[in-house]
Amino acid sequence: MDIQLTISGRRDLAGQLYQQLRAAIVEGRLAPGSRLPSSRDLAVQLGVSRKTTLEVFERLGAEGFLIGRQGDGSFVATGFTPMPSKTRARSGVSPKPAKVWRRVPPTLAMPRVSERLRYDYLGGVTDKSLFHADVWRKCIAHALRAQARGRGIYRDPAGEQELRLAIARYLGFNRAVACDWQEVMVTQGAQQAIDLAVRVMVDRGDVVVMEEPGYPPARSSMLAMGARVKPVRVDEEGLCVDELPDEARLVYVTPSHQFPLGMPMSLERRMALLEWASRRGALIVEDDYDGEFRFEGRPLESLKSLDRNGVVAYIGTFSKTLFPELRIGYVVPPPSLADEFLKAKQITDWHGCSLTQAALGRYMLDGEFGRHLRRMQKHYAERRLALLQHLRGPLSPWLEPIVPAAGIHMTAMLRKGVHEDALIAKARAASLALYGIRRFYAGRHPRQGLQFGYGDTPVHDIHTSMQLLASLLHGQAAEDPPGHSVTTQKS
Repeated sequence: MDIQLTISGRRDLAGQLYQQLRAAIVEGRLAPGSRLPSSRDLAVQLGVSRKTTLEVFERLGAEGFLIGRQGDGSFVATGFTPMPSKTRARSGVSPKPAKVWRRVPPTLAMPRVSERLRYDYLGGVTDKSLFHADVWRKCIAHALRAQARGRGIYRDPAGEQELRLAIARYLGFNRAVACDWQEVMVTQGAQQAIDLAVRVMVDRGDVVVMEEPGYPPARSSMLAMGARVKPVRVDEEGLCVDELPDEARLVYVTPSHQFPLGMPMSLERRMALLEWASRRGALIVEDDYDGEFRFEGRPLESLKSLDRNGVVAYIGTFSKTLFPELRIGYVVPPPSLADEFLKAKQITDWHGCSLTQAALGRYMLDGEFGRHLRRMQKHYAERRLALLQHLRGPLSPWLEPIVPAAGIHMTAMLRKGVHEDALIAKARAASLALYGIRRFYAGRHPRQGLQFGYGDTPVHDIHTSMQLLASLLHGQAAEDPPGHSVTTQKS
């Protein structure tokens, strides 16, 4: 047998040998009709027990890959055509995706854990070291006991009743969104909620609106449904409602904490947007992704709390309040679309993980979620203040912060003479991960700036990393010849 087999370590020897022999047969490296060494000889060659090789031969024989001939040995079965490996040339025609996917941009790249730099300002990341895992463990144990007593059946596509009740109570008390628990639908994060809204409202060729700049995964959901996405600019009051196209079927907005710039939408703009949608029968998708953390001023009413005509789908998530791996979000759709949202949810994945939903429901109803939010509010307020001290102080010659009233990220625009890509590359070389905002623009003239996600960065790391950034910018200024500057895009 002209083939190389390698067994590493002592774990699952039979599994390793099975996988390698099967792959050699399927890929044609062991031709049909080839004779294999005896189980005894192969065991000696590989330094394993004969029991291991016998077990592998029996399994391959049962699956039809090997044929044993009495007194003659084991042979590769005939009658099937080996499949070439990925490295070999293919003669067939590979399937092609639908044309609409050519318009969908690549997904947002997430950094690998092994590639994390010393200081990292990735947005949307929370500090899990401050999460009381022992309390969560008890909630999981409670959910496991309850699940063990139940039947093994499919669950309600809208989610577990206990969690929906907890969310409804939370929204009524904290976000002024009055809703019955039966109006709440649990989703796999906010992203699935956005996708459901687009599926329900959009036909191929329909016009939908995104804030400019805006959240790329929302834009991708729209493009994947064949929508025509129209970016509408934002200013210091949020979305410019008077620039909305009349034919738009859906408008996606982040009014509590505009993504990525950070300003809230003014009350005047909120009322104008609601009136506009009511006249045209359009759906407003309100993504309240991190509005729980508010640091100054009076909380502005959510669009959903102001909605009297049923035009708002309110979306929330636990990715920013707890941690992203939980993959739990929710949506409160307008009554006129509730049945269609439920159909779309069932078609998409039927329902999410009932175990984590039940655990989160218990976590919220026991008051642990509220206590967690109060703890995190204190930590995030301190981190926000520390970041502002540097952006308004030593870094002010190069960066102009847009100070948000809520959320766990802050954007700072780059002043003339500083180029986004060059600064990010220089900082990365110094083990400081920064992230630009140009990727959030769909138009040809993006502004340049940095988005600082401070959810996972302790105060002392903020001070040290911002001092490092200041030194890098000072060094760049010293390197540039007199009168030299990097021209930024016109905003």
